[in-house]
Amino acid sequence: MTERPQSPPDRAGGKEAVKEPIVFVIDDDVSMRRALTDLIQSVGLEIETFSSATELLNSTLPEVASCLVLDIRLPGLSGLDLQTELAKANIHIPIIFITGHGDIPMTVRAMKGGAVDFLTKPFRDQDLLDAVVSAIDKDRKRRAADKAIANLRARFDILSSREREVLGFVAAGLMNTVPPSPRAGAPGRADARRTPQRTA
Repeated sequence: MTERPQSPPDRAGGKEAVKEPIVFVIDDDVSMRRALTDLIQSVGLEIETFSSATELLNSTLPEVASCLVLDIRLPGLSGLDLQTELAKANIHIPIIFITGHGDIPMTVRAMKGGAVDFLTKPFRDQDLLDAVVSAIDKDRKRRAADKAIANLRARFDILSSREREVLGFVAAGLMNTVPPSPRAGAPGRADARRTPQRTA
């Protein structure tokens, strides 16, 4: 399994800096990397290119909304193999596959692995840009959901055992039901003790 170190957030003036989305591109063809760089920068997006899958795996991805434009056929680790390695490492970056040698089994495998799109070269510039915008939006929403879940878990961790018990009843929809305190006796026994015995 490939493990990826996480980069620390940039800070300016004591506040976390706002970062722009970034598009990562892996293609062993230098002319294709240049063309994709010009295209993606033309719509105001940041881009970082790599010539191999290993090169990306040895780098540190910034913690910003992003996507990966990935060629299927690469020297060494293929695009599909990289998709598998990223999944094993719990790296959920949306992937847009591009290839000049696609076939149906390859496409099916890529899409089952969670790819956002699969484009065959030569593709229309607008088709790629549309896929990139969709992928970045998907990643932004995932990151927001992950942050919300992390905040909820942090709040849950500081609850007492009694508070967690009550929260369990609330989550089950029993808003008006409060479990009895563990120190209290059973209601039936308490009533029996308070009720005087009737004599003949």
